[in-house]
Amino acid sequence: MGEESDSFLGYKFDQHSAEASTRHYSGSKQSSTEMSGKDLHPFSSTYRAGDVEKVTLRMKNGLGSSKYNPADYKRLQAIVDAKRQESDVIGQKVQKIQCAAKATKESSILRQHRQVWSRECPRLQKAEEKAENDLHDFLEQIRPSSTTDTAIFSLKDYELFLEREREAFRIAAVQPVHQLREDLFFRLGEVQHQQLTVHPSNWEQVIQQIEFVKDQQDEITAKLDSECAAVEEEIKCLGLEKYFTSTSDTLVNMESIPEEVLNTDCPYPELKDSLIQAFLSLSERYQRRLRSLQEQLQEADRFCCRFGGWCPDDHLCYQFTLLQYTHDIPNHRALCMDMLQRLFPEKSRQELIQHERAWDWQRFIRVQLNVVTQQWQRDQEELLARALYILQEATHVHQEELEQHRDRQNQKDICSHLREKLQRWRAQQEEVAKLEAAIADRQQAEEEARSKREQEKEATIRSQQKERVRQFYLKQQKRKEELEHRDQERLANLRSVMEEQARRDKERVQFRVDMLQRRREEREARELEHQREDEEKQNRLEALRNQVGVVAEADPERMMGDTEAWRSRLLNAKECELQRPLYSINTYTDAQIVSDPRVRVEQALREAGLHQSQYAREVLSVIKPPKTPRRDMQSILKF
Repeated sequence: MGEESDSFLGYKFDQHSAEASTRHYSGSKQSSTEMSGKDLHPFSSTYRAGDVEKVTLRMKNGLGSSKYNPADYKRLQAIVDAKRQESDVIGQKVQKIQCAAKATKESSILRQHRQVWSRECPRLQKAEEKAENDLHDFLEQIRPSSTTDTAIFSLKDYELFLEREREAFRIAAVQPVHQLREDLFFRLGEVQHQQLTVHPSNWEQVIQQIEFVKDQQDEITAKLDSECAAVEEEIKCLGLEKYFTSTSDTLVNMESIPEEVLNTDCPYPELKDSLIQAFLSLSERYQRRLRSLQEQLQEADRFCCRFGGWCPDDHLCYQFTLLQYTHDIPNHRALCMDMLQRLFPEKSRQELIQHERAWDWQRFIRVQLNVVTQQWQRDQEELLARALYILQEATHVHQEELEQHRDRQNQKDICSHLREKLQRWRAQQEEVAKLEAAIADRQQAEEEARSKREQEKEATIRSQQKERVRQFYLKQQKRKEELEHRDQERLANLRSVMEEQARRDKERVQFRVDMLQRRREEREARELEHQREDEEKQNRLEALRNQVGVVAEADPERMMGDTEAWRSRLLNAKECELQRPLYSINTYTDAQIVSDPRVRVEQALREAGLHQSQYAREVLSVIKPPKTPRRDMQSILKF
């Protein structure tokens, strides 16, 4: 880009120089006309309506008067022819400069194309080597399954056959072209400093040989194209074309309803129907979006041929060219468009841009297809996870309901069994009550006698127990008093320890306050010491100033009078004041200003109309002044 802009700038400078020479020519023509006007009458090319009467009077009075002299048309014709020839020479120079600028620009563009190809060629070679290595590794990893498996051995034989055929093709088609190229380079090196008319017969033979090689290469290319078409037709017939197409070109046929949802035994049919309806609505929504994108994609075929009648080979060449000129290449857009115009001279720039827009739109639709497909998969996975979770929850709820029903039934059975047992128990209780009443009557007498004996015995036991209880309460009271006395002693010890700790904390705080106060006093003392030292230093300096002070006697006449130097200067000024200019100039001269290259470059950029562009700023920032500025004149400020 920089070299192209430099060549363009040089071309502009040459144009301006040509315009300046043309202006100089017109000025010289005018001056020559003025010089010839001393001997000839002036020729006025302007026409005025008021001059008609003056011309009429001149024609009536006649042209032979002493005021008008006859014009020398031959001399004027010779001057016009000389100026016209000079202008033709200048025009030829301008055309040569334009051709040179065009050739420079063309060579710069070709050099940039070669740089792009030099970067692309190693990448293609590496890709070819990687593909070949992968193919060899794949063939080496293949092993026959049995002795009857002859397909592997035939594949090896076919590989050797293809290798021999490729080597034969290289020797027959590629090697002669390289030999012819080397021979032509050798011949050009020999005749570089010689005339082309030395051996005309040899050059005719070389041209015939080149034409023969071109025809041979055209035949080989046509044969390869026919073989490629045959292979493509064979692939189509075998049905292998689907393995070479991108997955984004076809509409993704995904399962609308997963088998996990269909095969799941859901105890609630309505819930299962709602989940199936959700899957169907999701599939219908995404299929509608994919169908709309597919319809947009079907408007242009696989090679965008509906714009300008592009064939598949031209589209592939166009696509490979776009891949070569990536965004990291400087001025990649202009270089890519230039290469496309060179590859497709029959296509206009508008057609190329239109085809590029169609290709970008098709790629955008393919990306949208991939994005929609990924969204469909993600949403379907999320919906499947939610559906499975809901079905699992429904199964758990149904199991809990079944368990609750079984528990209720079991409780009912238990209640009926208990009711039967209760009735049998009541009957038994009634029978037992009758028997017990009879037995109670018999035992009542015995009980009364026994009760008397027990009352006496209980009275003795109660007296003993009361004594034991009294002894127990006395022990409990004594134990409580011991515990209270021990707690009081422990509380007194803790209070004494806490008071001692508080006293120590107060002493520590007071010690820190004293330390801070002492440090503050020391700092103030140091500041006062510094101030005292500064005052002593100023006093010493003032004493030194007083010691070196100048003491002179007052002399008003000498102070107000003229000095010897001033009087000598006045004498010299009176002598040369007649030769002094009217005023002094304290600036640069025109020669000094024009000698600065920055001024000349800025003037050229202004004439070219580039003085406000980024290129002009970069050029002017690089140019250095003719004289390096002093160090004390440099500024460290950055604007």
